[in-house]
Amino acid sequence: MKPIEDPRLTAMGLLSEVHAGLAARMQPVFSAAGLSEADFETLVRLGRSPGERLRMTDLAAQTGLSTSGVTRVVDRLERDGLVTRVACAHDRRTSYAALTDAGRERLESVLPLHLADIESCFTGLLAEDQLEAFLAALRTIRDVVRPCATAGAERISPART
Repeated sequence: MKPIEDPRLTAMGLLSEVHAGLAARMQPVFSAAGLSEADFETLVRLGRSPGERLRMTDLAAQTGLSTSGVTRVVDRLERDGLVTRVACAHDRRTSYAALTDAGRERLESVLPLHLADIESCFTGLLAEDQLEAFLAALRTIRDVVRPCATAGAERISPART
């Protein structure tokens, strides 16, 4: 077999094509809500975290953004009143990004449409056993290529203020 015909190239190509296609399909819902893909991912990560907050460094690790990139996203979301920064009571060097009531409401307004998109062009195309196997395979790969993608999720965050 020629290297150009290697199925590993096919796997990477398919993954890239699927990601690009899904991102394009999801963007109109985000745009209609005044959010970028990074904004939405940030709100989801906060919404799914204990206390609806994450340390800024954990948020950067989970989203795959640089620390300056996550700072820019949080700055924008904070200006829009969707998140707030909360200082850590025990460590002055640490701050948290926390979902506000307005952020939770924006997220809740987008989720039904987003979930419908996911169902129609992604998860709904797979049988239950295929989806379970697919999710397990993705987690296996994610744990190798982005082991910090769940940073902060296991930690109990301070109560919301």
